[in-house]
Order: sequence, then C-alpha cells, then structure tokens
Amino acid sequence: MAKTWATLGVDLHVEPTGSGIRKGLTEALRETVRGGRLAPGTRLPSSRSLAADLGVARNTVADSYADLVAEGWLTARQGSGTRVAERSVVRPAPEAAPRRREQGRPAFDLTPGHPDLASFPRAAWLKAARRALARAPHDALGYGDPRGRPELRTALAGYLSRARGVRADPERIVVCSGFSDGLTLLGVILRRRGLRSLAVESYGLDTHWKLLHRAGLRTTPLPFDGLGTDTREMTGVRAVLLTPAHQFPMGVPLHPDRRAAVVAWARRTGGLVLDDDYDGEFRYDRQPVGALQGLDPDHVVHLGTASKSLAPALRLGWLVLPPSLVDEVVSLKGEGGWSTGVLDQLTLAEFITSGAYDRHVRAARLRYRRRRDALIAALAVHAPDVRATGIAAGLHAVLRLPPGTEESVVQAAAFQRLAVHGLARHRHPDALTPRQDALVVGYGTPPDHAWSGALDALCRALP
Repeated sequence: MAKTWATLGVDLHVEPTGSGIRKGLTEALRETVRGGRLAPGTRLPSSRSLAADLGVARNTVADSYADLVAEGWLTARQGSGTRVAERSVVRPAPEAAPRRREQGRPAFDLTPGHPDLASFPRAAWLKAARRALARAPHDALGYGDPRGRPELRTALAGYLSRARGVRADPERIVVCSGFSDGLTLLGVILRRRGLRSLAVESYGLDTHWKLLHRAGLRTTPLPFDGLGTDTREMTGVRAVLLTPAHQFPMGVPLHPDRRAAVVAWARRTGGLVLDDDYDGEFRYDRQPVGALQGLDPDHVVHLGTASKSLAPALRLGWLVLPPSLVDEVVSLKGEGGWSTGVLDQLTLAEFITSGAYDRHVRAARLRYRRRRDALIAALAVHAPDVRATGIAAGLHAVLRLPPGTEESVVQAAAFQRLAVHGLARHRHPDALTPRQDALVVGYGTPPDHAWSGALDALCRALP
C-alpha cells in the first residue's frame, strides 16, 4: 500500500515549522496559500499521500486540511479532492505606458528570416515522432555521441547530397542547436587556432557578427556589388562566412566566378569557408544553386538548419565539416555539454527518411511563391516606382526605394502597425559598400489569413 500512495500522489514541497506537528503543518500550508505559491484551484495531495511523504500520521494531515477548510483557505469536495480555495487577488495597477506606445504590437509582421509557423506540419510531425520513439533503442535516451544521433546524421547525409549537392559523410556531420550554436562552436575553434578576424559579407545578420565577436574574433566586411560578395581579393584573411546560394539580405546568388575564386583562395592559403545555406531550399524562377561545400569539402564547412524549412523552435541545425575540423568540434561540443534534444533528432530523421520532409518543403515552396507573386502584383498596382529584387529564391524580397526615403518609409510602416526592416539594419558598420535605401520584406512570416492585410499595410507605407 505504501508504494501505491507514493506513486499515485502529487508532490508538494512543505516544511512544517513551530511547535507541534499539526500546528506546524497547518501554519506551513496556510503560508503557501497566503503567499501565493499555491494558486487558486491547485489540487493538494491526498492526506494519505502527504502523510507518507512527510513521515507523519495520516490523521495529522487530515486535521490540518480540515482546519484550513474551516478557515476558508482550502475546499474539499467528494470526487474533487482538496484544493486551494478560489479568492480574489489584488494586483498593483500597471504603470501607464508612454503615449507613443499606444499603437501596441504590430498588427502585421513582414520581418525577414521567419517561416509561416501556422503551416508547421503538426500531424505529420506527430506521426513521425510516434514512429521514431517506438523504434528508438534504449541507449538513445542517454547522453550519446556529441555529434548527434546516427539516425539523423545518416538521414541528413542522404538528403543534403541529393537536394543540396553536399558531399556529406555521416561521420563528418555534427548536429547542433540551430545555426547560432554551430557558428559559436566554429568561432571558438578558429580563435583557439590563433585567428583574430574573420571576413564577412557587407550585408548580413548582426546577431551572427555579435556571436563571432563574443568568440574573440573581429569581423571584416568584404565589398559587395551586382555579382554578390567580392571574393577575389582576400589578402590576410584565413576564414570567411558567406551565404552563397541566396545572399541575405540582398538575395543574389554568388556569381560562379566568385564561387570559384573563394574555393581557389581556400586551397591556396589553407583558408576555411563557412557556407551558410540560408533558405537555400526555396527557389522559384531558376535552377537551384548547389551548396558551395560541394566544390571542396576539405576547405568548406556547410551550415544548415531546419529553422526556415520547419520552425526555429526545433533548435535543429547541422555542420558538415572538413576532416581536419571534426575532432576539434566534437571535442569542444562534448566538453561543454552542448546537447541537442534527442527525441527531436530522431523525429527529424524519421521525417526525412519517410519522405514527409520533401513533401512539406515542396508544398511550402508553392505557398511562398504565391505570396511572392502577390507581392509583385501589388507593387505594380500601388507602388510602380518601387522595384523588388532578390526574388528568385528565399523568403524575402528587397524593395528598392528612392534615395533618402528608407527611414521615413520604415516610420510610415510602423504607423500602419506593420513590422518591417530597413536595409540599413543589415549593413555591417564597417562596410565600405555605398549605402542603398530599401526595405527587406519577409513574406514567409504572416499566416495565410493575414497575408492580404499585410500587403495592404505595406502598400500604404510605400512612396
């Protein structure tokens, strides 16, 4: 019977104080309710269960409960157990918000870098999760290999080779908690190797630059023009971070001559290229641009993630490493306990191998293309002087604005309760590339039912 009480009860942390067991327990329970630690409606353990946990007589707990019911702190009903009584709670009035915040949260979100979370394949993901958990060996629930589960690394190797042109070996794949986690690992390794700076693109994400800075590396922006990042002259550089398939945020693929130039530089100098495959799976009007890693897997690290194709909350990313980096990265990941949820890894592996991932990506590609087409059509009618670029792939477009108007358009968008980024937000502070006025419009973020409203708000804000 003691085992039954122990397994069927609910846990409650309470420390009887004062003289006498019953009085001390009553006072402790009263204080947990009065102090707000137990919310109204919270079910308490049965008297038998709590008595077993505290090592006291059952009647002691039953009498304490009865005292608190009589005082109005608890309620006891047949079939409902003993619960904290409902009561009104007086909360301090919030401070008045500044008047300029009266608009509240944005009604529409067109910030780049996010997928349509409403379209996450919940049913298919749940089905994959059930199958994966049912098939998982017991040792999968341990600490495991710092590289990640072999099921996912094997599935990724096949998928990346087939869909992205990556030369992937499961033994050289390391699963990490998203892109930022992988970039931080690489930044630490590069700093340990004696690097003090890393070349980056003139336009990108400041969060990535900050991660590298925290790892002890300076970031040096490279020139940028109509052919993408200029990789022809990288004197004194030993590593570079690029988004060659679809440059973020400018949206152009790295020109083939410059892809060849950066690979030749890496071979000649022993340099390292970090290939950020940013939304590379979503292409519309052109053949897919393969991952740069396929040109030279000995000098290029491929960084991928499920954040754009599925959801950022999964925190699933991967590194496909050159042989010379594998041991260092695995050792660092093991030292720091940088683990990634095993159940989500197993689920993604099942999701890929079952074909559900391909089906989801292809469906998302069609949905995002329709949104992009609607954006272009709306611009043609309501803002014909605004030109959209970088639209052959990805989840965002760059809307070119008349010189000197970017700040006022961003403010006009805010007045329309529309969240959108100006291009200046993504320009490296040390970039020598001439400034351009533009908006970076993410068309992946809104759910389908909000897309037309977001488009209307955008067109009202444009010149």
